[in-house]
Amino acid sequence: MAVLTPQREDFPRWYQDVLTKAKLAENGPARGTMVIRPNGYAIWERMQTEIDGRIKAAGAQNAYFPLLIPMSFFEREAEHVEGFSPELAVVTHGGGKELTESLAIRPTSEAVIGEYMAKWVDSYRDLPLLLNQWANVVRWELRPRIFLRTTEFLWQEGHTAHATEADARHYARRILHDVYLDFMRNVLAMPVIVGRKTARERFAGAENTMTCEGIMRDGKALQMATSHELGQRFSRAFNIGYASAEGATELCWTTSWGASTRMVGGLIMCHGDDFGLVLPPALAPLQAVVVVVKDGDGAVTRAASMLADELTARGVRVRLDDNVSQAFGWRATDWDLQGVPIRVELGPRDLAENAAMLYRRDTRDKAKVGIDNVVAEVQRLTSRIQIDMFEAATARRDATISDCTTLDQAREVAQTGVARLPADVVGTCGEQDLAAGGITVRCLQLGDGSLPDTDHDAGALAYVARAY
Repeated sequence: MAVLTPQREDFPRWYQDVLTKAKLAENGPARGTMVIRPNGYAIWERMQTEIDGRIKAAGAQNAYFPLLIPMSFFEREAEHVEGFSPELAVVTHGGGKELTESLAIRPTSEAVIGEYMAKWVDSYRDLPLLLNQWANVVRWELRPRIFLRTTEFLWQEGHTAHATEADARHYARRILHDVYLDFMRNVLAMPVIVGRKTARERFAGAENTMTCEGIMRDGKALQMATSHELGQRFSRAFNIGYASAEGATELCWTTSWGASTRMVGGLIMCHGDDFGLVLPPALAPLQAVVVVVKDGDGAVTRAASMLADELTARGVRVRLDDNVSQAFGWRATDWDLQGVPIRVELGPRDLAENAAMLYRRDTRDKAKVGIDNVVAEVQRLTSRIQIDMFEAATARRDATISDCTTLDQAREVAQTGVARLPADVVGTCGEQDLAAGGITVRCLQLGDGSLPDTDHDAGALAYVARAY
């Protein structure tokens, strides 16, 4: 009997099977919540580490702001509160009494961070102010799916204030490219499409939203991260101003940007196969596992332990599996489910031949290697697998995209894949028409892959698809 439902048979069921069998996450006690199990949280921790380092390299500092936000804060920016009202969870009672002012449970933090930016910025010398926080947020979700859409999820959200529009625009793009795009391509091995959101898909209160869109194995898109130019709306609402070098009082230009545990779902659906997770080595909590196939006198276990120690000394994230009381086949299946990139298999026959079997999770290929060359070969494979996974994902993505010339063609293609067509063919009316059938414009991009400066740049292309 198959461990997982085949993707082609039922992709949503396959996804749920992977979550369960790989012990990643499960539903929480309250509707829309999730419990992230250690295997899943280890992946999220690796994501945090990689993204956090890139954020800090871009000059931002981590801080923390309250989970409970007075409703009056949201009401200062009309479009923002209108956009989030359907998703808000609101506390009306505390300590057995009705509150004098209701408190929103954080859906995002532009409002509360704006309040404190106004206190912390006085002069142009205080700018830019570059903040980031790692936190949980709550957005009431009608159709929850673990990692993809949950009422509560984990994320990072960056918020910055700048003296000029040009500086804010440059920084929002820097985050998009140097943090998110770099992380997704070089760590997640995901060939995301980078583009500008249409006005319909833009973040509530933003003047421009830029996105990284992942294409999943079932042809649907998934928004993986976004970076927003907020203009001066929030500065005006929260009085985030500064004294210029000339002594004039000016409003700041602000940005916000974020990525969440949704990336875990994207990782599963981009690379996973009918045998489970497939993790890129740059991200994998465990890059290799050394498995004792069986052992009679302890010699195999000692040799495997030495290999594991040497791999650790060389910087490889590795674990020794010497649980020979459990059948090797069961353990191999479990490591496949967990997506560990490389398996080093060692048994009595291998040891007698002074060799070990190396297994690649991405291709499921095996090769016998001299035991003295195992460490070097594992190190080589970590780089090779990373490259191969990105190239394989790129080939799958490109096979999913079809160039179209009419809205009807795009609608047909988007039933199972991604349509690319001139943005002016879609237009506002076409976008509304597509949305009625559950199809959205994922982003706009220029022909050379760069970002449009406006919603109406000549020659812009629209990527149209169904999405999670």
